[in-house]
Amino acid sequence: MEPPEVILENADAVYDFYRDHRQNRLKAWGAYALLSRRYHPRISFAEGAEKQLRALVKSGRPTIFSINHLSQSDPYTVAATAWRSPLRPIIGKVRVLAKDELFVEPEQRRKVDMMGGIPVFRGKDHGIRAVNAAGQQMMDVCAERLARGDHVAIFPEGTCNDVDHTQVQAVGSGIGHIAFRAMKLGVHPALVSIGLSYGPRPDPTIEPTKEEAKSASFYFGVPITELPTKPGDIARLARTDLQHALDGATANY
Repeated sequence: MEPPEVILENADAVYDFYRDHRQNRLKAWGAYALLSRRYHPRISFAEGAEKQLRALVKSGRPTIFSINHLSQSDPYTVAATAWRSPLRPIIGKVRVLAKDELFVEPEQRRKVDMMGGIPVFRGKDHGIRAVNAAGQQMMDVCAERLARGDHVAIFPEGTCNDVDHTQVQAVGSGIGHIAFRAMKLGVHPALVSIGLSYGPRPDPTIEPTKEEAKSASFYFGVPITELPTKPGDIARLARTDLQHALDGATANY
């Protein structure tokens, strides 16, 4: 199937394609390894989290990874962290939600597709009403991928935090609906929060440069294996847990 043009008017074809799309895992491993050498992030864990995360990955249980969003460099530093962490075995099996504009330029799209990207049409870009149907499709696709044994990585704040890099901003209900819909398909995904810090930011509206993005601090929270049954409750839990992880990343920078 030929990759469709990623525009809102083409959302049906877009999500039909990304419902089944799989990247080349060998290329993905090579890219993640390269990014690991380029960014060399520093990784820490909540007490007991590393052992539990290794066991979770080994079990093959579908997992939602929740990460706070600070800059355009985040996908690359997160990929570097995946290579250097217990997540390495599942590289190539993780779907990463990414804003639709990253799928426009062909070379950029090739990279995003290689990293397992699934497009998101954001309300802030197209209008809340305009993206409603596409958003429903996106959440259904994510739930289906989880039900088939994949994992999903989400920046649940939805946009870069240019307010306070130490505080998780508002988390939409999307992460809760994805988990809820996966449950309706018969799977019970785990939730792993990953806090990210690039160090003190005197002006949060100015993103870190590529050089400043090196040696980022990542902190893995303890996996949550029993989630609430309502989307709103899941989203609230996700925000609270992500704040704990962000506190850890900030403290360990």
